[in-house]
Amino acid sequence: MTELPSSAKIVVIGGGIVGCSTAYHLGKLGCETLLLERDRLTSGSTWHAAGLVGQLRANANITQLLGESVRIYETLEAETGLATGWKRNGGLRLACNADRWTEVKRQATTARSFGLEMHLLTPKEAQELWPLMSVDDVVGAAFLPTDGQANPSDITQALARGARMAGVVIREETVVTAIEVERGRVKAVVTSQGRIACEKVVICSGLWSRELGRLAGVNIPLAAVQHQYIVTEPIPGVTRGLPTLRDPDRLTYYKEEVGGLVMGGYEPNPIPWGATPPPNDFSFSLLDENWDHFEPIMELALGRVPALETAGVRQLINGPESFTPDGNFILGEAPEVRNLFVGCGFNAFGIAAGGGAGMALAEWIAKGEPPYDLWPVDIRRFGANHADGGWVRARTLEAYAKHYTMAWPSEEHESGRPLRRSPLYDRLRSAGAVFGEKLGWERPNWFASGGEQVRDVYSFERPNWFAAVAREHQACRERVALFDQSSFAKFLMVGRDAERALSWICANDVAKPVGSLVYTQLLNARGGIECDLTVARLSEDRFYLVTGTGFATRDFDWISRNIPADCDAHLVDVTSSRAVLSLFGPRARDVLAALTPDDVSNAGFPFGTCRTVSVAGAPVLALRVTYVGELGWEMHVPTDFAATVYDALTAAGEPHGLTLAGYRAIETLRLEKGYRAWGAEIGPDHTPQMAGLGWAVKLKSNIAFLGREALVDAAGRKPPRLLAGFTVDDPGVTLLGRETILRNGRRVGWLASGGFGLTVGAPIGYGYVRDAGGVDADYVRSGDYQLDVAGELVTARPWLKPIYDPAMTRVKA
Repeated sequence: MTELPSSAKIVVIGGGIVGCSTAYHLGKLGCETLLLERDRLTSGSTWHAAGLVGQLRANANITQLLGESVRIYETLEAETGLATGWKRNGGLRLACNADRWTEVKRQATTARSFGLEMHLLTPKEAQELWPLMSVDDVVGAAFLPTDGQANPSDITQALARGARMAGVVIREETVVTAIEVERGRVKAVVTSQGRIACEKVVICSGLWSRELGRLAGVNIPLAAVQHQYIVTEPIPGVTRGLPTLRDPDRLTYYKEEVGGLVMGGYEPNPIPWGATPPPNDFSFSLLDENWDHFEPIMELALGRVPALETAGVRQLINGPESFTPDGNFILGEAPEVRNLFVGCGFNAFGIAAGGGAGMALAEWIAKGEPPYDLWPVDIRRFGANHADGGWVRARTLEAYAKHYTMAWPSEEHESGRPLRRSPLYDRLRSAGAVFGEKLGWERPNWFASGGEQVRDVYSFERPNWFAAVAREHQACRERVALFDQSSFAKFLMVGRDAERALSWICANDVAKPVGSLVYTQLLNARGGIECDLTVARLSEDRFYLVTGTGFATRDFDWISRNIPADCDAHLVDVTSSRAVLSLFGPRARDVLAALTPDDVSNAGFPFGTCRTVSVAGAPVLALRVTYVGELGWEMHVPTDFAATVYDALTAAGEPHGLTLAGYRAIETLRLEKGYRAWGAEIGPDHTPQMAGLGWAVKLKSNIAFLGREALVDAAGRKPPRLLAGFTVDDPGVTLLGRETILRNGRRVGWLASGGFGLTVGAPIGYGYVRDAGGVDADYVRSGDYQLDVAGELVTARPWLKPIYDPAMTRVKA
């Protein structure tokens, strides 16, 4: 064996398709890279992958990333001289009932929104593309002509050759036994062949990634699940150009393989692979065939492809694959350790994602940030609940079982619950709360009453909670509503330089007097919005930060890594120390005044301020802020006082018609008021000016802050896109997000979010209007707009100012 280098700038661990793709792209970027593989290239999961390459996902940037895979695969053979097995034969997706057909039509709209070609077909047209199938139960189908398939081993070897051509060193039969970390940063890897000093480590190790992460103190939440498919002998009528086929109502997929078929599926009762950790010698091995478990999938397939009944079966492949709790793969720099990156957990579509994921991860490693917003797959989306292997396994099995089930709007997971509960959980459950879950927290989505089912019944139209949410919405607008938002992530920034640190990190001016409350974005160097949150100044050297539940890990990581090195400033997570009761509505002041001796008048407690007040005998940090567009306070209550304050508020609120309300009402209320949601309307690819949030940026001051230079540089130009709101006159139209925006008949974007404005009585959506020549307010207002909603064009009206209380008179009452 060639001697192992004693040092390398970047060490990639894992020689499957993702590791080889990452190394390939790092080499292209001129980065000194060493790839280590514990056995031989493609061992583990890559060699037995099915090899379907689909592109469409629910997120535009993930769809773009998968499209990058296709672009790489189309030229890789010519570049390296190695066959890849890539062919662009297109992909079919079937719908066999009315709900699935609605889902497919909405997927077709999503494809058009994201610039993908996708055609809706009749059953007969689908059968012409795939003559072997029976279409007796098919309602319709969709065809993506740019989808395809590849040979997993061949395409990985081609990427490895391309990496070597770019100067990457690859060493096989080298097992990593330790990862050295010093002062929170990667220092070296220790292998069976010796120690390698390095600056960065990239874990692309499939089934072994979780264990390798533990070597460095990094949590990588994935689990190994058995996945089976058959490979048949040649079947008459199967041609080389046969499209891939997905039949979600029968839980199955198909692709051509040497004149026969590969057929597999996602069963509702998956079996985890119990080996933890996976043995190092499990390289080109398979698990025992489990025909009893596969039989229900086979029976479903026979109803679609009768020729399978007489086809010879070469092999039933049972290979473990790594899956994640939410069905999305994992990319990015680990929040626990600097310069340790992860690319794994590909949920059996590693071949589809491998090319693009390797490109994105390589750029992240080399340039310090991804090429575009990749939040759906960012490792920082996980939290404390993902540290437990049993919880991860239970949720991952549920996600696997849902791979081909209907993707309902607002669908919640059921496994591993309840885990994290507010101190008010039992009281809220007794009051009819229907809970959702985020980052392990149980959160009331809505409250059932009057004989309503205390559960979600999902629909692509108006779901069963619509009337309940309407009641809660109306109560907040007309009387007063109480929300439990205890799951908010809460941090303290402390130290003599806390103000200086936050002044650099925050785009808005937080250098305000004690008692000030500021909404701010946190920007990257390109001016994109990495976080948005509220900052309350408690003292000269102490600030209290509040952000969304799902962003706890991400925002803590972003803030802590951007504290200037010379600042005496420290970030502390205090999420669990306080419950949050949010009291909103025109009668909120009346309720609060009945429980406190403190002055809560508008003059005594104005909007945008905070202070500690006594509420029912409890010391409550009250923030005069709102995300629903009404007068009110977020009351941050020490956890041990929460039940007392809740009981007092509900009793004092009864004469005022106080109603308990949940997160789905918060969503309808914020849509009407035009408040942005990070991860929907705003994110790292959008600047405050694009999002209509320039008012919250301190550009007129001389204060330096992260992202300022990019905003100043762009100030003289029209941005390439501008966020606008849209309403539709027909109240029967359901907007869910991803509907295509057409301006004067031309596609200019898609809705980032959608819902129904229960006060204004109209569907509402938000999306960016795009034009390469630049977009301003006049451009937005001057066009004639339509929205493509599941293939139907509906007229829409744009607006830039909130359609509810644009003057903020209710908020500041």
